[in-house]
Amino acid sequence: MRADRLLSILLILQTQGRATGRELARRLEVSERTVHRDMEALSAAGVPVYAERGPAGGWRLLEEYRTQLTGLNEDEVLALFALKPPQLLADLGLGRAAENALLKLLAALPASRRREAEHARQRLLIDGSRRDEPVPWLPLLQAAVWEDRRVRLHYPSGGGPPGERVVDALGLVVRGQAWYLVARREGVLRTYRVSRVAHAELLPERFTRPPGFDLERYWRQARSEFQAKLPVYPVLARLEQHAFERFGLVGRWARLEHAEPDGEGWLRARVRFEVEEDAVAWALSLGDRVEVLEPPELRRRVVRELVKALRRVKKSRPRGGSAGSEAT
Repeated sequence: MRADRLLSILLILQTQGRATGRELARRLEVSERTVHRDMEALSAAGVPVYAERGPAGGWRLLEEYRTQLTGLNEDEVLALFALKPPQLLADLGLGRAAENALLKLLAALPASRRREAEHARQRLLIDGSRRDEPVPWLPLLQAAVWEDRRVRLHYPSGGGPPGERVVDALGLVVRGQAWYLVARREGVLRTYRVSRVAHAELLPERFTRPPGFDLERYWRQARSEFQAKLPVYPVLARLEQHAFERFGLVGRWARLEHAEPDGEGWLRARVRFEVEEDAVAWALSLGDRVEVLEPPELRRRVVRELVKALRRVKKSRPRGGSAGSEAT
C-alpha cells in the first residue's frame, strides 16, 4: 500500500507541479503527518522532492525529474477501459481521440494487463448516451473554458425569453445526462445548463481565473446548496412489498428515506417529495398497493381524486339496451 502511495505522490507532483500537504492527504486519504513521512522516504531514496514555504508553497519535484513508473494495477485498468461514456466524449468532439488513446494505451500494456482490459470491456459497459438534450454550443463553451475566454450567452431566466449576459467560462461539469457550465458573472459564480443556452459567442478578451478556484469543490458545494433549497413534502405510507421493489420507477419524483416491515407483508416507508402534486400522482399510480398514512390532507386529496375518477367512469359507461353495447 505504501509503495502505491509513494508512486501516486510522484505522479501527482509530476503532472501538476505542486501540491500542499493537505491536498495530498485528502487525495490519498491519509494524515498530513503520513504525507510528511512519505516525503522523507522519497528524499532518502534519492527522489528530488522539496518543500516551498509561503502562501503559494507546497511540495515540488525538481523540474527536470521524471519518473516512468506508470504501471497500472488491475483496478486501474478496469477504470480506464470500462468507464468511458461514449456520448459524453462525442459531445466534446473527443470520441475518436478517446478510442485512439485507449488503443495506444492497450498496446503499451503487458500481455497480462491487456487480457484484463479485454475482460473488463466485455463485462462492464456504462452507457452515458443522451438523445433528448442537444448541446450544440458545447464545443464553443469548451474552447472558452480551455482558453480562459469570456463568452456572451443568450440564456433564459425565470421562464422568460433568453437574455444576454457576458460570463467568464471557468469549467464544464457533466452530471447524469446533462452538461453544465460553471462561470463567473459580475464577480459571482453561477451555473448554467448547456442545453438551455440559446446562443453563445466567443469573445476575444481573456480573464484571470479566481485564485484558489477548485471546480470539484465548487460543484459539490453548489449542489448541496441547491438541494437544501428544494421544497420538501414528507409522506408516511404503507407499501406492498412488490410495489416497494418497483419503487425505482418513480425515483425521479421522490426519495425513499426509510422503510421497515410492518409484520403484515407490507412496509412502512417515509418518502420525500418536492410538492404535493407529485405525491398525489405517485399514490394514484400505485392504486391499492399503497396506503397513505400521513399527512392527512394528502389522504383526503387522494380520496377526492379517486372519487372523481369513479364518477367519470360511471358517466362514460354505456347504458344497457343500446345497439352495440356489451353486457357488464
